[in-house]
Amino acid sequence: MSIEVVSSNKMFGGWQHQYNHASSVLNCQMRFAVYLPPQASNMRKVPVMYWLSGLTCTDENFMQKAGAQRIAAELGIAIVAPDTSPRGEGVPDDVDQAYDFGLGAGFYVNATQAPWNTHYQMYDYVLNELPALIEANFPVTQERVISGHSMGGHGALVMALRNPERYRSVTAFSPISNPINCPWGQKALQNYLGKDKATWQQYDASLLMAKADKFVPAMVEQGKDDSFLDEQLKPNMLTAAAEQKGYPLTLEMHDGYDHSYYFIATFIEKHMRFHAANLAK
Repeated sequence: MSIEVVSSNKMFGGWQHQYNHASSVLNCQMRFAVYLPPQASNMRKVPVMYWLSGLTCTDENFMQKAGAQRIAAELGIAIVAPDTSPRGEGVPDDVDQAYDFGLGAGFYVNATQAPWNTHYQMYDYVLNELPALIEANFPVTQERVISGHSMGGHGALVMALRNPERYRSVTAFSPISNPINCPWGQKALQNYLGKDKATWQQYDASLLMAKADKFVPAMVEQGKDDSFLDEQLKPNMLTAAAEQKGYPLTLEMHDGYDHSYYFIATFIEKHMRFHAANLAK
C-alpha cells in the first residue's frame, strides 16, 4: 500500500499533503489530500473526517477553499479528501464530456454497466480501500466521521446510512438527497447501474433514511438561494424520511446562501464541532 508524495505544506502547525497511489479497486492511479493536525503523531493517533466533494471537483477544492484546517488543528482531527472519480488513460468519460457524468462525477457508486464498471467503483474505494490506506500510512485511529457537498453530500449520507458502524457522525452541505428522482441522479444511476431502478435505491439517501434501523447522528446545511435546490437537491425528501423514521437529523435552511464554497466556508466550523462532539461520546 505504497503512496507517493505530490506536495507538502505546513498549515496551522500541522501538514497539508497530497499523495498519489495505485488503486486496485479503481484500476488507475488516484490522488488524495490529507491534512494532519499538529496533535497527530505515532504517540497520539487522531480521528479522521472524510470529505467527499461534488461534481467537477478533485481532491483539491475543499482543502483550498473551505478553511477547515484551522478548526481541524484546534480539534485534533485529520481530514482526508479523495478525488471524485477515477482518472487517467483508459478511464472512460461521458461521450460529450458533460460535467455531470463520467470524470469528476463518479457519484460514489459501484458501477455495474460496461464500460464504467472496470474503473468506477467509488463506493468501495471510499468505504474500504482508502481508509485502509490512510490507517496504514498515517497516525490515525479507526474512528471516522464523514461529510460532503452536493454529489459528495449524497455520497457521505449513503456511506453512513449503509454503514452506521463505520462512522460516528455524518454531515452534508446541499446534498443530492433523492437522486432517483432528479436529473443528475437519474443520468448517473442509469448509466452506471442500468435501467433497473430497483438497483438505484441502495444509493438514495432519502430511501435509506426512511428504512434505517441503526442511526448515525446527521446534520445537513442547505442554502435557500441555491439554484439547484428544487430540481436536483430536494432536501424536503430527506426531511420527510427523517420525520417518518424518527431519524436524528438536523437540517437547516439558510436565507441568501447558494451552492458555492462561500456557503461551505461559512458553516464548516459548525460541522467540524458537531463531528468532534460525536467523536468525544
